[in-house]
Amino acid sequence: MKKKLFSVLLSVVMASTLLVGCGGSNQTAEKKEETKTEQSEAKNDEQSADGAEIALITDVGTIDDKSFNQGAWEGVEQFAKEAGKTHKYYKPTEKSDAACITAIELAIKGGAKVVVCPGFLFEVPIYKMQTKYPDTKFIILDGAPHDLNKDAEITENTASIFYAEEQSGYLAGYAAVKEGYRQLGFMGGIAVPAVIRFGYGYIQGADAAAKELNLAKDEVKIKYTYVGNFDATPENETKASSWFTDGTEVIFACGGAVGNSVMKAAEKSKKAVIGVDVDQSGESETVITSAMKNLKNSVYETLKTIYDDKFEGGKSVVLGADTGNVLLAMDTARFKNFTKEEYDKIYQDIVDGKVVVNKDDIAENAAEVPTELVKVENIQ
Repeated sequence: MKKKLFSVLLSVVMASTLLVGCGGSNQTAEKKEETKTEQSEAKNDEQSADGAEIALITDVGTIDDKSFNQGAWEGVEQFAKEAGKTHKYYKPTEKSDAACITAIELAIKGGAKVVVCPGFLFEVPIYKMQTKYPDTKFIILDGAPHDLNKDAEITENTASIFYAEEQSGYLAGYAAVKEGYRQLGFMGGIAVPAVIRFGYGYIQGADAAAKELNLAKDEVKIKYTYVGNFDATPENETKASSWFTDGTEVIFACGGAVGNSVMKAAEKSKKAVIGVDVDQSGESETVITSAMKNLKNSVYETLKTIYDDKFEGGKSVVLGADTGNVLLAMDTARFKNFTKEEYDKIYQDIVDGKVVVNKDDIAENAAEVPTELVKVENIQ
């Protein structure tokens, strides 16, 4: 039996087509996608023999991207090795739904019983595959299956996982102000719900820390923007450099490879960066911490439910601090003032519900997020 998603999730799935990768923006009709998939199947069939029981389909990035692909793959690897299951990842040949569908079908023809897809770019491909292959289990991170008309539907063989990014963003903003920064920046990729939640949480956390420290109104300022892509580009580096030159001390880089541009700028300016999604401390000495989603853990635990016959498909779940699935990278943090004790306390307050972080529906834009002390400036 299929279960319909509540309308509150429709804004999330509608936003997915904005992003490049295995998304619907590259195809205009289902028939075109299916034709392309069929054409690709023949040449890929002979490669299917070396498949595996658990498969991960990457987006167009690499498996060691220090982001969604790598985090999800680490969860697959850990579980597969512990359980003695064969595992493999597949990379689509191009940026289209059809190419993602071809990769999924290649994995299934190779023997995959479980297919993991990291990122909401896979929403349309999984929508098609979950009904075509009802005996295969699908795990999609940061997304829920929908068709080209944005009609969302999750079948019993699919698990849809979202994260409480606003909580992770809150921790990042709180830590930055507690560390001593007063001129903050938020540089998001595209204004999709997950990125907005990170940003709005960041503002709320900074404001909470400013109040605890009894800072003056507008003493903490946040420059806030979405650059309109998820790429490492000279333009993004230039924008970050201009912010640093203008006095910004730390930028929360929340846009995939946008972070690499911000890190380059920070290295030249000797300023600081907050990473996103996974621990990015190894990418640059400028990364003081990362606002993380526990991708590895959530994939591992979901795989475990499948093999323990406790799988609960047909619905979306939102994982947050209460399950340890959003957090800051503290073990590798480069803080000089913000302590582990302070972090543990604020984290537990979120878990206990003493601190409630508002999501992306709190305001139409960042400047309208309610604050008492922090001043937010939208930068176009």
